[in-house]
This record gives sequence, C-alpha cells and structure tokens, in this order.
Amino acid sequence: MHRADLYKLMAWLSPAYPVGAFTYSHGIEWLVEEGSICDATDLVDWIGFLVRHGSCRNDTILFTAAYAATKAQDLESLHRITTLAASLTASRERALETLSQGDAFSKITKDTWQSTTLEQLHEDGCATIAYPVAVAIAACDHGIDVAPATDAYIHGFVANLVSAGVRLIPLGHTDGQKAMIALQSDVEDAAHNALGMTLDDLGSSAFLADIAAMKHETQYTRLYRT
Repeated sequence: MHRADLYKLMAWLSPAYPVGAFTYSHGIEWLVEEGSICDATDLVDWIGFLVRHGSCRNDTILFTAAYAATKAQDLESLHRITTLAASLTASRERALETLSQGDAFSKITKDTWQSTTLEQLHEDGCATIAYPVAVAIAACDHGIDVAPATDAYIHGFVANLVSAGVRLIPLGHTDGQKAMIALQSDVEDAAHNALGMTLDDLGSSAFLADIAAMKHETQYTRLYRT
C-alpha cells in the first residue's frame, strides 16, 4: 500500500474530517440510559455483534459492492446500490446517520480531494449517498486498494462507537483503548469476509440495535443525534 493512500484513508476517516460522526451514537445512548450497556465488556460485546452480524456488516458489503461498481464505471449499478443502502435503514435515525454523513463526505471530498464518480452521481440526480458507499467510491477513484480501504472504514465505525461509549457510560480512556484492542479481530475478520460477499449476503440479526435507534428518537434527555 502506498503511503499516499494511507494518508488519504487516515484523513477521510479521522475525527477531523467534517462528516459529523461525533454527533452519532448508533443507539448506544439509549442502551446506556436503559441499562443494557454498563461497562467496557458490554460495549465490546455490543459493537462486536454489530460488526459481525448487524449494521456494520451490511455497511462493509455495500462498501465492497460500491467499490467494484466504481472500478467498472457501472453507474447504473451504483445508482441501485445507493438506493438499496438508503432503503436498508430500519429507522429515521439510522437513515439520518448514514445519509447525512454520506452527503457531508461527498460534498467535502468533491470540494477538496476530488472524486469524479461522486461528481457524476450528483450530476445524474443522485441526491443522497449513504456513508459507506460514498467512502468506497472515493477510495476507488483514488486508486486505493479495496482491502485496506474496507479495513479503515470498519475501524472508523468501531472507533466512533467506542468514543461514544467512553463519554456515555462513562469509561476512562484506558478502557476505551482496551475496547479497541478487544475489537481488533472482529474488524479484521469483517473486512476479510466482506471481500468474498455480494449484495445477496446482505442481512442483519441485530434487531435490538434497530429498536435502540427507534427508542432513541423519543429519549427525553440526549447528547447525540442518534
């Protein structure tokens, strides 16, 4: 992997990239409020399940599918993938999370790093692009290999939720880093497995995570948008 490619991935998926990731907890805020997540072990178990069987697993499948379609310059397939990604959101907040971040990522990337395919999709009238799809398109446009790009995307997903847990439970930063270490194998396995999957493999068994997102919509006191 070229150092320039690593630099781009680190820039795009860092907290400094203005997609507003820090404002989303993916339902963790409600889970802490009602007592399902109480400590670092609970947080690792929850995020690990999302990576293996839930929303993050679907994100990685959408990511690799969007990457492949971009590489083939199959804009018709990309339009279908963007529509599918939006339709997979199980609640208003899940849609807000992935589409708002995707739109922010698309806009700032087009204005700075450039992405011809993102430009083309917007010119074709594709108003909203889910976050994993937008990142995958940019990575492919810049010639970054799909394997490290997928790794980086999942790492960013996990790191953001660990950060939310550190603030909400709350946890110390040492426990936060221990959580990242505990989730490393899940991230690596998910990235590897996604390379052999297709859109036919989409699916989730993380139903409580979807319910948590719905419950958060009416949570009385909250810090996060989701």
